[in-house]
Amino acid sequence: MNAREGRCQRQTKETNIELRLDLDGGDRDIEVPGGFFQHMLDAMTTHGRLGVWLRAEGDTHVDLHHTVEDVGIAFGEAVREALGDRRGVERFGSAYAPLDEALARAVIDLSGRGFFVWNVDQRLEDSWVTQDFPFTLVADFFQGFADRARLTLHLDLIAGRNPHHAAEAAFKAVGVALRRAVARSSDDAIPSTKGSLSR
Repeated sequence: MNAREGRCQRQTKETNIELRLDLDGGDRDIEVPGGFFQHMLDAMTTHGRLGVWLRAEGDTHVDLHHTVEDVGIAFGEAVREALGDRRGVERFGSAYAPLDEALARAVIDLSGRGFFVWNVDQRLEDSWVTQDFPFTLVADFFQGFADRARLTLHLDLIAGRNPHHAAEAAFKAVGVALRRAVARSSDDAIPSTKGSLSR
């Protein structure tokens, strides 16, 4: 089987990120600013069964926004590279992930078009998970990810009271949905009526 690996090196005045990704699994070694953010990436990559090596630095003296958003962009670019022409994948993947009172649903289409739909109660949207991680960063991460991976992602928080639980359910649901979408299919076809998912 062909290796499905992607890399991204992103350096700006705000962040410095290096990421290596294997869609078919492997070790996970993640170092990013913010303990909660690292916890979320561990959750997503564990349940996505992704192999990943990631180092990220950012202007955290400002806040975590640039770092979280740019890591999402880097993940998306690595996924796009690893998928190549998207031949021989299932294409669609969906998952529900509960965490106590919280319930998230993620639906992915490796459509070749970056599109992100986010449905969450305004009370959660306005909350803070920790004193340096506003809940809005969840959407910022997945917006960058969906855009650069060129995939459609619908992410719905169906229930949730605790912001930590809600965010974690969202990251886990996306990890599982991605694993199902990138799973190898029984043939080597491009799963599209137009014959392409990369143009």
